[in-house]
Amino acid sequence: MTPGTLYIVVPCYKEEAVLPETNRQLCSLLQSLISSGEIDERSRVMYVDDGSPDTTWQLIEQYSASSNLVCGVKLAANSGHQHALLAGLHTAQTMCDMTVSIDADLQDDINAIREMVKLYHEGNDIVYGVRQSRETDTFFKRNTALAFYKVMKWLGVRSVYNHADFRLMSRRAVEQLCRYRERNLFLRGLVPLLGYPSASVSYDRKERQAGESKYPLKKMIAFAAEGITSFSSFPLRILLRTGMAFIVVSVAILTYVLYRYITHDVVPGWASLMVSIWFVGGCVLSGLGIVGEYIGKIYIEVKDRPRFNVEKTTWQNQ
Repeated sequence: MTPGTLYIVVPCYKEEAVLPETNRQLCSLLQSLISSGEIDERSRVMYVDDGSPDTTWQLIEQYSASSNLVCGVKLAANSGHQHALLAGLHTAQTMCDMTVSIDADLQDDINAIREMVKLYHEGNDIVYGVRQSRETDTFFKRNTALAFYKVMKWLGVRSVYNHADFRLMSRRAVEQLCRYRERNLFLRGLVPLLGYPSASVSYDRKERQAGESKYPLKKMIAFAAEGITSFSSFPLRILLRTGMAFIVVSVAILTYVLYRYITHDVVPGWASLMVSIWFVGGCVLSGLGIVGEYIGKIYIEVKDRPRFNVEKTTWQNQ
């Protein structure tokens, strides 16, 4: 069995506070895996700078210059976490046999990578890192995340429960992933669609090493909406069924009104009329909002713009 080349892809955005410790731990792990013969000496840690306004890229250049275990890719502008991750995978696919994607905050346990590599050698093209618990998350974040996975399952979206973007992928899996041309990226929904042999590794999520989370509530909600609308048209079917239910209700109300008219028991109902108008108007606007969300995604997709632009890499100067 040949060891194979491993690239650990790390998307970074304003990570100057945590990057020194992240680099130390990842390089130490990589050196250990090389020494034990589990991967070969061509393996690297690849940092992808997602247009950070701080000194993140300067740190990546320093680490690349001082160690042959590190390389970096700089995007020309901030493209978002998912696009930065895909940029790293796209760049690394021709240089390695397997990739592991992990966030720079190291809340995901890097020791699980050793087990991922083992499962790769056993024939798995994809190995998911699955969180055993969310004890380090706040009560709100923990419960909303669990609710999100349940909603995704209910909508028929294929996803791995309690899995984010910590995963190992073989070269052929990455090549197939890069063939998907969506601009509205939700990688944790795309990867299960590949269909290659897969396994999972459980781990305990840790506290963030340093710095602040780059996913506040606003971004979490936007990311959840991205996942739902990118992989399921069920909200549109809910809208249709709601509309049909309103038609049935309106027929019943019409029958009741005619009955009251025939029996000469008509009482002006201003309050009920206003409530009905506001209720139906709100439902109509909500429905238009759902349809507009899908039309907006179509608009973005048909423009077919590049998903990311690479400005430079560290090996251009070597």
